[in-house]
Amino acid sequence: MDTNINQTIENNIKNRIYGHDRGWCFTPKHFMGLGSETGIRKALSRLEAQGFIRRIRQGLYDYPHIHEKLGVIPPSVDAIAKALAERDKIKIQSTGAYAANILGLSDQVPARVVFVTDGPPKKIKLGNLVIVFRKTTAKNMANAGTLLGLIIQAVKYIGKDYLTDKMALQLKTHLKNIDQKTLEKGIRYAPVWIGKYLTKLHGSLNG
Repeated sequence: MDTNINQTIENNIKNRIYGHDRGWCFTPKHFMGLGSETGIRKALSRLEAQGFIRRIRQGLYDYPHIHEKLGVIPPSVDAIAKALAERDKIKIQSTGAYAANILGLSDQVPARVVFVTDGPPKKIKLGNLVIVFRKTTAKNMANAGTLLGLIIQAVKYIGKDYLTDKMALQLKTHLKNIDQKTLEKGIRYAPVWIGKYLTKLHGSLNG
């Protein structure tokens, strides 16, 4: 391939990467239209060799966040999962202990993170971290990618009998960012007890 073409592809990829914050994860498919598949992969290899980007695993890279004292920071689970979801054109939703941790309901940081998805099931290992995409129903994906979807998954994980007053206060800080209409529409796809619980918390925001 012509050297000028190679350089053009590389520069265009860098410009697209610059359009994102550090910590952004991506795959070669994120640069479709900037060159041939081979040209894009070769450009990414060169950028990796230059230390501009980091290869996390085959076909997955990030624009690493560099901390002044800690050095290069590992990419977030969300950034990795989002990149893979965008590549495969699927929807995903955080679940379980990870969802609870994101919302500040739990200090537990799981080594096995599960996302429900409308795409095919898969498991990805990155060092000690395991990311699981678990196929689920359309109903369970109705609120995917939204704050309400995250709240529903976290509350479901904790369970009706283990929700504390402290957790309720924390949930209220998130529920205040959801309007009544969005809540009413979304909880139709949640277990009945969760719908009643969140409706009660939301109603108490102005009380």
